[in-house]
Amino acid sequence: MKHLAFAAGLLGASAAFAETPELTVYTYDSFVSDWGPGPAVEKAFEEVCGCDLKLVGAGDGAALLARVKLEGARSDADVVLGLDTNLTAAAKETGLFAEHSVSADYALPVAWNDATFVPYDWGYFAFVHNADAAAPADFPSNFKALATSDMKIVIQDPRSSTPGLGLLLWVKAAYGDEAPEIWKGLSDNVVTVTKGWSEAYGMFLEGEADMVLSYTTSPAYHLIAEEDGSKAAAAFDEGHYMQVEVAGKLANTDQPELADQFLEFMVSDAFQSIIPTTNWMYPAVTPAAGLPEGFETLIAPGKSLLLSETEAAEVRDAALGEWLDALSQ
Repeated sequence: MKHLAFAAGLLGASAAFAETPELTVYTYDSFVSDWGPGPAVEKAFEEVCGCDLKLVGAGDGAALLARVKLEGARSDADVVLGLDTNLTAAAKETGLFAEHSVSADYALPVAWNDATFVPYDWGYFAFVHNADAAAPADFPSNFKALATSDMKIVIQDPRSSTPGLGLLLWVKAAYGDEAPEIWKGLSDNVVTVTKGWSEAYGMFLEGEADMVLSYTTSPAYHLIAEEDGSKAAAAFDEGHYMQVEVAGKLANTDQPELADQFLEFMVSDAFQSIIPTTNWMYPAVTPAAGLPEGFETLIAPGKSLLLSETEAAEVRDAALGEWLDALSQ
């Protein structure tokens, strides 16, 4: 009888475990890393959802959309976290995403009224360098100066990386029809093109390049987490391109209510307070405690550049072609 009771207990435990709902969120690799937001977000959400949150790294940001398009309605994902406004138009065209009902007091530099995607952080792209490698005046202050300099840079592939795509649109927004000439000038500066941000930033930290495409907020990581003030972002006088990162619910999710709960959780203080010192971006909603000490040291772009999702979709292919032509010569 004792054996039967033990077996019954195991079956009961197994049934309870099987009934725990699971929410699968596709995101980018750095989000789920040990030092990224993933572990803290998972712990915080599971404390309120009574569920198992499964965060799946699927490459860099732009690779997320490619994967979801490939999987289609059969995708295991319930939510995709890590697209940005340069990709939202293309994402909506797939018909794979459902609308949301989230509202929040956003602290974004732009108005937000997107019915499909919910923002969770934002920032500005920038080239990060070692501040003690030379005097600040010796670093380029625009793309033309960078192209004529001896600086070696590492950038990301726009076909797989949202920073890489952001760089294309940054050049396009700043220079328009001059963009092909800018890329011809920059081609000699590019050491390599990586698939994602993590690889590129790692190469920079290993001394394989003078500058890396990243964010104005990247130096905050070194300053706050490492007490290292040796990294800085170069201020470009033609302006810096903005990135707003978003998440959306898949239309074919088998956990629609849980997916909605996660999107609502994203704009809560519990989630937003995690972002500044794990994803090293500005939160979409200002946390109750404000921004961490050290963020006030970051450069503030004199001009913000951002194409609408429609404009980004319209120029993306042409900008990619210009980039490929220049780097293949």
